[in-house]
Amino acid sequence: MGEETSPRKRREDERSIQSNEPKVTNLQKEVGLFSGICIIVGTIIGSGIFISPKSVLSNTGTVGPCLIIWAACGILATLGALCFAELGTMITKSGGEYPYLMEAFGPIPAYIFSWASMMVMKPSSFAIICLSFSEYVCAAFYSDCKPPEVVVKCLAATAILVITTVNALSARLGRYVQNFFTAAKMVIVAIIIISGLVLLAQGNTKNFENSFVGTPASVGGISLAFYNGLWAYDGWNQLNYITEELRNPHRNLPLAIIIGIPLVTVCYILMNVSYFTVMTPTELLQSQAVAVTFGDRVLYPASWVVPLFVAFSTIGAANGNCFTVGRLIYVAGREGHMLKVLSYISVRRLTPAPAIIFYGLIATIYIIPGDINSLVNYFSFATWLFYGMTIIGLVVMRFTKKTRERPIKVPIFIPILVILISVFLVLAPIITKPAWEYLYCVLFILSGLIFYFLFVYCEFGWAQKISKPVTMYLQMLMEVVPPEKVPE
Repeated sequence: MGEETSPRKRREDERSIQSNEPKVTNLQKEVGLFSGICIIVGTIIGSGIFISPKSVLSNTGTVGPCLIIWAACGILATLGALCFAELGTMITKSGGEYPYLMEAFGPIPAYIFSWASMMVMKPSSFAIICLSFSEYVCAAFYSDCKPPEVVVKCLAATAILVITTVNALSARLGRYVQNFFTAAKMVIVAIIIISGLVLLAQGNTKNFENSFVGTPASVGGISLAFYNGLWAYDGWNQLNYITEELRNPHRNLPLAIIIGIPLVTVCYILMNVSYFTVMTPTELLQSQAVAVTFGDRVLYPASWVVPLFVAFSTIGAANGNCFTVGRLIYVAGREGHMLKVLSYISVRRLTPAPAIIFYGLIATIYIIPGDINSLVNYFSFATWLFYGMTIIGLVVMRFTKKTRERPIKVPIFIPILVILISVFLVLAPIITKPAWEYLYCVLFILSGLIFYFLFVYCEFGWAQKISKPVTMYLQMLMEVVPPEKVPE
């Protein structure tokens, strides 16, 4: 009995000691297992599965292969996340791929990643999520016509402002907001799944008959379906962006991944099954918003709950994006790869407020152009380029850092498989539909080297003279200071 109570007593003593210690000016370890799962689930499940889950079906043609690809993509996302779990428990720094690339290959690849992520990939994605939310909300007030573009963009900018403010003011508030919206989206997911399964049990199985007949043999079609399916799971690595704020990351990081991503996979498969109980493949492809069509046919007169909860789902994904990516900018600033003020912590709030505000400003700029969807589509290959590079770094560090403690060590075939899939996903869109825009994207990513050598490697005196007074002014204005300690 004494052996059973002793560890518990030690943990209670540790908690009491920690609670009496004054908080240092640094990011606080306040994210537990439940919040970690909410960040993963809430960031992966956005609006796509509710509005347009047809990208996979349009490339497979029939129900059977469509469901198989959704399941296979979930398994592969889990494998990729397990590789990141090894990296995250070995290198317990926030910033996602950034610190792993830094440890494996040095500062230049890490800087290139932070440059591409901060300037294009992350803020444009944040802007698109908020635009999707805005379009969905505006549609309720402009039922007979398309909402004015100015109204849509102003509401999207307001959403970015509110989310940025919430996360800059309090990490705890940002976490509570994430937990609430994740719970809200799981409610509508459960409603759709339960309704579909009830209909299935009642004998609505017509659309599942001969579900593999007429499947196209095109390798290109299957590969594009696979690509689009994995894109729907993007966000599986979001918890690695806030590792420093996780309580007991050696336990909670892998556990949140093992629970969160399979949960999303099951939800995606069952939601597609529910859709097919009500709609034929042709009807699903023609629907502008699949979940709304489902609600109109199954939940009427309570079908209004679907657009409401889809809006909740979208804003939750945007909040998760802002909460995590702000830490990437913060860590890059701390390493001297961005303006130093971006690595400062709010004295009152203990949040990376300058990094979050900067991220919000960049995202707001992306709302101004007419269409940024094409920009994101062309840069999407770069996402898997950096995933692949990071997991190559995992394999490299198995040989270069053999003595490094690894609380989790995945079998070597898993990272090798994920690397091969990453190569395929980088090359697939370029080979399938070659375009000059891909070259422009590569050139933009490489242009980060110019800024690296000018402002990081060479450290010109004139740049320091300009940045110092700006940093001092912003430091006094925002009441921020450098973090007191850097995690090892």
